Amino acid sequence: MILSWRNRRAHNNKMKNNNRLCEDLDAEINVPTHFRCPISLDLMKDPVTLCTGITYDRENIERWIEAGNETCPFTKQVLETFDLIPNHILRRMIQDWCVQNRSLGVERIPTPRIPVSQCEVSEVCSRIVAATRRGDGKKCGELVRKIKNWGKESERNKRCIMKNGTACILSASFESFARDSFEKHINLLVEILSVLSWMSPLGKEGRSKLGTESSLRCIIWLLRNGDLSGRQSAVLVLKEILHSDERRIITNTLRAIEGVVEALFFLIKEPISPTATKASLMAIYCMISSTTKNDMITSRFLEMGLVGVIVEAIVEADKSVCEKALGVLDEICNTEKGKEEACNNALIMAVLVRKVLRVSEWATELSVSILWKICDEESVRIEAIQVGTFKKLLVILQVGCGESTKEKVKELLKLLNVYNNRVDCCVDSSMGFKYLKKPF
Repeated sequence: MILSWRNRRAHNNKMKNNNRLCEDLDAEINVPTHFRCPISLDLMKDPVTLCTGITYDRENIERWIEAGNETCPFTKQVLETFDLIPNHILRRMIQDWCVQNRSLGVERIPTPRIPVSQCEVSEVCSRIVAATRRGDGKKCGELVRKIKNWGKESERNKRCIMKNGTACILSASFESFARDSFEKHINLLVEILSVLSWMSPLGKEGRSKLGTESSLRCIIWLLRNGDLSGRQSAVLVLKEILHSDERRIITNTLRAIEGVVEALFFLIKEPISPTATKASLMAIYCMISSTTKNDMITSRFLEMGLVGVIVEAIVEADKSVCEKALGVLDEICNTEKGKEEACNNALIMAVLVRKVLRVSEWATELSVSILWKICDEESVRIEAIQVGTFKKLLVILQVGCGESTKEKVKELLKLLNVYNNRVDCCVDSSMGFKYLKKPF
């Protein structure tokens, strides 16, 4: 006991000494005022000067200008030009100061890369158009990689690239080489998709180029046969194509392409990343919501066991994945076969009740909608009572919800009230599902 007390006292003394040392260091490091950004008051990493002569950190002043401000934050003068001139002299002074104070724990700021300009992006895009017309895949690949590397450097570069209509040009190039022979140009097409995957929105013209049969066949081929990075890029682009007003037309085109259902299904059953899983769920939702109730695409998803896979995915999914998975399940239950598959799933009732009021308001509304659709048969209603659905529905009314959800809750309570006193609640809806396979 004495030893334990002494150890604890020694530990407390050590922590006090460390805190005192940190305070001494803070007191010793006196950052010069002209090294601080007037906006954030932090040490500048990439100082740039406005036309008013005031220097700011690039990231902060760009955010200020992009917010729609047309004045200098410090002088309040109206800006005649938005040009940002790098202040190399001040940046070198800051780097020298960092080196001098290295013993106090100050790290030297790296020399920033010069951000790409709109003129540079426009020039490269023009060269991509010319290379595409010539059918020069090698040159086109070099230029696409240049854009890709620019995008990797900073978010600012990505925004500059997207402003120049690059997505439309890359989409046209993708469609051209995919139509020629996508096996011959597969490496180039993978590079183009990797850039398009972070460009959103793609624009109407860009989506129309990527929505052609030749483009879609290439995307689906990559979705099935590409490496992990290629598959993720392909599904992200496919999601963007389908998430538009033309999704019914695109879905009709996809219907003739072999393997699209299987590729999307296995991205959920055997996930490669949360990003790819969410994109797959959104693509599936767009496809089944734009078709008729007895469409072959929806039927194929059900035959492969999509309901069971989604129910397992929902169990421990994060908020975003859970909402998208519930959205797909709700859409599936609009079909008779989908409703039948859901009713036959042994876990769906307990999983849905568990997610009510525990994920988000939207997830609760979707869960109620699914319950409302599947509680047709007596056996399903009895199971609903057993997992505590009746109590959860009462809580929803007390907490509050939308009018549409409220009406469904009331209808469900009327249906379940008949069995409420006759059936024992023998399953706790908050159980951990530890016996389930965890796909995430």
